[in-house]
Amino acid sequence: MYVCGITPYDTTHLGHAATFVWADVAARVLRHLGVDVEVCRNVTDVDDVLDAAAAERGAEPDSFAAVQQFRFDRDMTALGVRKPTHEPRAHNHVGQVVTLAAALLESGAAYLRGGTVWFRGQGAPARSGMSAPAAAALAAEFGQVTDHPDAEHPADVPIWRASRFGEAAWPSPWGEGRPGWHAECAAMALTTLGPALDLHVGGEDLRFPHHAYEAEMAEAVTGVRPFARAWMHVGAVRLDGARMAKSTGNLVLVSDVLAKHAPAALRLLLVDRSWARGWDFHSRDLDAAAERLERLYAAAARGTGSGGRAATEAVTTALLADLDVPTALDVAEEAGGDAARLALSVLNLS
Repeated sequence: MYVCGITPYDTTHLGHAATFVWADVAARVLRHLGVDVEVCRNVTDVDDVLDAAAAERGAEPDSFAAVQQFRFDRDMTALGVRKPTHEPRAHNHVGQVVTLAAALLESGAAYLRGGTVWFRGQGAPARSGMSAPAAAALAAEFGQVTDHPDAEHPADVPIWRASRFGEAAWPSPWGEGRPGWHAECAAMALTTLGPALDLHVGGEDLRFPHHAYEAEMAEAVTGVRPFARAWMHVGAVRLDGARMAKSTGNLVLVSDVLAKHAPAALRLLLVDRSWARGWDFHSRDLDAAAERLERLYAAAARGTGSGGRAATEAVTTALLADLDVPTALDVAEEAGGDAARLALSVLNLS
């Protein structure tokens, strides 16, 4: 399982927390079935936005990222998210991005212009079922330049970019430069887990352009298709009708919520719904989640409960039905006993 991790330039908001808690739930359900799950969750610590945030605060990017990473780890621990098996950092995989760029150049999937290695990305919008204008508009929201004079096609993106004055840079056969965002994840995933993944997890906002280009690059260099056998794009968390995003400051921070509410109540609020569907956060829902949690604890204390083995199997069946947590918890709350204890244990709500 590859989980698109954080760019460590700010502390964790509920939108990010939802993705990582859902990834944790998916892994726990698989482990409950006896599956050996290897989780890789990256850290994108080579990024223009990170550099800008560090400069704004008068800090070096690496030390600034380390502080933000510490705060993120603290939030994940509080929310009961198990540490990943692997946690590659982009700055440790710059050499692998250079290798990726060289291989794609050799295969003809990329070309060199002015110290920048461009990936031929015409297949990425089609992969996502998007028209060219819609893809260009969405890519622009992520700062992707679609009219660069060196690009042969508007959908082409840098695998390796020649650094601008004052930017951190690394050596390459094409001069000093730095890796492109999509190439970072492709290189980290391929290096850590190999040419194909069973499950790729990330927020729904990363479906395009990030995941589309990441998969296109990986498949172009390995020839293995599909890059990911399954995708889990977790629905966005909205505040006042708008998606939570650091870029807009439309945030509710995990640390602020946990100052007033139990971590298990927040975890329950994040997962007691469809993982794929976006939703609006309201502070009053935390109280409802806390009440639901208390009912589940009371149900778990009821001896063996009702329904016996059939109830525990119903909990597992619901979790296997596309991670239908609400149904699993409804069964657990009604049956109590073993069924409630199983649900609380698998979902790490106890």
